[in-house]
Amino acid sequence: MESLEGLSTPSKDGDSTLLDPGTSSILDDNTRTDPAPEVGRSRSSGLCFSDGKCHIDYILVYRKSGPQSEKREIFERNIRAEGLQMEKELSVCNSDVIFLKLHAPWEVLCRYAELMNIRMPFRRKIYYMHRRYKFMSRMEKRINRFRGWLPRKPMKFDNNALPDLEENESFTAPFSRSRIHHFTIHNKDTFFNNATRSRIVHHILQRVKYEEGKDKMGLNRLLSNSSYEAAFPLHEGSYRSKNSIRTHGAENHRHLLYECWAWWGVWYKYQPLDLIRRYFGEKIGLYFAWLGWYTGMLFPAALVGLMVFLYGWFTLDHCQVSKEICQATDIIMCPICDEYCPYLRLSDSCIYAKVTHLFDNGATVFFAVFMAVWATVFLEFWKRRRAVLAYDWDLIDWEEEEEEIRPQFEAKYSKKERMNPISGKPEPYQAFTDKYSRLIVSASGIFFMILVVIAAVFGIVIYRVITVSTFAAFGWALIRNNSQVATTGTAVCINFCTIMLLNVLYEKVALLLTNLEQPRTESEWENSFTLKMFLFQFVNLNSSTFYIAFFLGRFTGRPGAYIRLINRWKLEECHPSGCLIDLCMQMGIIMVLKQTWNNFMELGYPLIQNWWTRRRLRQEHGPNAKASFPQWERDYNLQPMNAYGLFDEYLEMILQFGFTTIFVAAFPLAPLLALLNNIIEIRLDAYKFVTQWRRPLPSQAKDIGIWYGILEGIGILSVITNAFVIAVTSDFIPRLVYAYKYGPCAGQGRAGERCMMGYVNASLSMFRVSDFENTSVPRTDGSDTFGEAVKYCRYRDYREPPDSPGEPYSYTLQFWHVLAARLAFIIVFEHMVFTIKNLIAYLIPDLPKDLRDRMRREKYLIQEMMYEAELERLQKEKKKNYRAHHNALL
Repeated sequence: MESLEGLSTPSKDGDSTLLDPGTSSILDDNTRTDPAPEVGRSRSSGLCFSDGKCHIDYILVYRKSGPQSEKREIFERNIRAEGLQMEKELSVCNSDVIFLKLHAPWEVLCRYAELMNIRMPFRRKIYYMHRRYKFMSRMEKRINRFRGWLPRKPMKFDNNALPDLEENESFTAPFSRSRIHHFTIHNKDTFFNNATRSRIVHHILQRVKYEEGKDKMGLNRLLSNSSYEAAFPLHEGSYRSKNSIRTHGAENHRHLLYECWAWWGVWYKYQPLDLIRRYFGEKIGLYFAWLGWYTGMLFPAALVGLMVFLYGWFTLDHCQVSKEICQATDIIMCPICDEYCPYLRLSDSCIYAKVTHLFDNGATVFFAVFMAVWATVFLEFWKRRRAVLAYDWDLIDWEEEEEEIRPQFEAKYSKKERMNPISGKPEPYQAFTDKYSRLIVSASGIFFMILVVIAAVFGIVIYRVITVSTFAAFGWALIRNNSQVATTGTAVCINFCTIMLLNVLYEKVALLLTNLEQPRTESEWENSFTLKMFLFQFVNLNSSTFYIAFFLGRFTGRPGAYIRLINRWKLEECHPSGCLIDLCMQMGIIMVLKQTWNNFMELGYPLIQNWWTRRRLRQEHGPNAKASFPQWERDYNLQPMNAYGLFDEYLEMILQFGFTTIFVAAFPLAPLLALLNNIIEIRLDAYKFVTQWRRPLPSQAKDIGIWYGILEGIGILSVITNAFVIAVTSDFIPRLVYAYKYGPCAGQGRAGERCMMGYVNASLSMFRVSDFENTSVPRTDGSDTFGEAVKYCRYRDYREPPDSPGEPYSYTLQFWHVLAARLAFIIVFEHMVFTIKNLIAYLIPDLPKDLRDRMRREKYLIQEMMYEAELERLQKEKKKNYRAHHNALL
């Protein structure tokens, strides 16, 4: 690299400098150097220029027939003026496609590393252990000696397989050319790794002008106006190798990532986060660190949820309520729909009562409290984990630089300018009235789309109301006897299809509204778009679940006085065994279908597209054509990372987190399903990043951004919804009131299964069949099923009997006791859980104590080292000046 420092790179702008790709590409005369001994390998790998020395740091792709050629020529001329070297080459597959390869020489890298304040290693970390820890160190040695006899932990990687990443074990400081002798530079070729080199080149390209005039600059604008078709850094070669990694080692970091991370055979291993960060950058590294942390934290939640489910399973035979329902052959229930639905025995609900007990049992309240605390512990310990990663990856003192103004904002408000208080330069200005008028219009659009969601849910409600009667009159006995379950199942599937269709519409609306707001910078645009998309998708995904949890069967009225839609359709009632079974079905089906669909779209769609590309190339160039392609050609044929970066990945996991926490009291198996999905998700995402996508631009970030605030909001909402699910949807409170107030153990202060005897009969009210409305009278009087015409039927409510001396069908005292107990439970539960959450958040510090000590120790050592280095430099200068003065006197 030292021989390349003084090279200039003037080249011709036209395509006449290109030769046939089968021979070699053309370097400009002033940039051509003698080939190195390993030219053949470097040339065939496609990672270097044709000279075999200049490493390709970035690739730009354009078409000869494409527009904006004049802007492209000016842009490339200014690239050379910045000191970057370039080389053009025709595509092997398409003679219209041209690849522009860019290389940053050492001088350029040093100059921009200093401007960008990139932290680089300058000395290995050495920590001195205090004397009082000597005893502990001896104990650790003995323990480690004992561990040597035990099997190696299967989830850990063999350290010999992973590279020695020096920057993780070294003190770092912002790079400075004046203090270059302080930094550890063993080899100039590898001092700046590939990710850092690509980031520096991208930084340059974002600031190169393509037109004479103010602010006509940046690669993003040229990509948006089709001057260039694609821009990406190269992968470090193939991810597969003919030789085993155990015997021959890894060919490159991409190959190593595939073997120890993206390959399905290592699904149980820890993620090599340092290697992921080195290859893809800190932003993607933090995503996988968060995903891995979330998946690891799901283990205790899934275990407890499974134990709650198993507790319900093992106590099923001892549940007094389900026993009474199964034995209630003489209790006749009122029809659940108009006209076509028959009278039913309560014992027909035996299976559903037992299934309900699996989810709604004595451990449900404990599990709801546990999950609320779990969400807080997860977020608090993620702060600590993020702090450790930020320290190890030198992100503690990193601050985002002042962002550029978006081109759309600049074009819209270029006529009005005001002074930027940070840079001191004039910039486009958006008036207060214009800004907030646009925000009002955007908020109105959001509100309208939420109304569309509510309308879709209303349509599903009407479907459920209509199809209950249709399935009740079905010719197939299995459907006819299980009309309500069939209605719920089909409604959930239709609701899922509606959700997926509306998601496509929401994305377009969110883009439209975000662009209407005219955000000033890209981060403002990203945060605004993220909030809209999350709000849309969250409401879309959970609106029907909220309906089933809190509204289904709550406002239907009673037999003889039903509340109807448009005075025609009777609102749907809950199943005789309760509404919780409907909520469980809704959550289970939506969760499984949504995650299956997302996994297919994330991996299946790129796989199909890449397969189709490979098939086309094989037909055109032979079966082994792809193996002979240079690296830039192979990467170009891969799929680009989606336009929103990590947005889709985060959104999927955040919505899953909501499903896992918000209604977990109704579905304790949700954490287990989430855990199984995430174990697959990590490897799916890893496989996609390593094999199916072009290498994304490495970028830095300190945290997961706005998503952390959304997670905190979901944690708060989960406490409220679980309180209402337990109090309103489940039968926990009515059973508790009966046991302590109305059952056999009333006044004794205990509530066992024996105290629940008679609960089912006490929770059902009596109705006289002759009081039915004309539209509700069943077609059969029940004589064909029960041997005689039904005169009285039962329904779930707390009302006076029809022959009551007081007001018939009015609420009983037990109803008001249950209502008061429900409200009291909600208040006590929320206050207790929020108190526990706040206490835990207070007790868990954001920074681990040992990390805080290490940071202080490192700061002290860095100051000492800098002082010693500066003192050494001054002493050398003093000696040099003394010698010069002495020679002058002689």
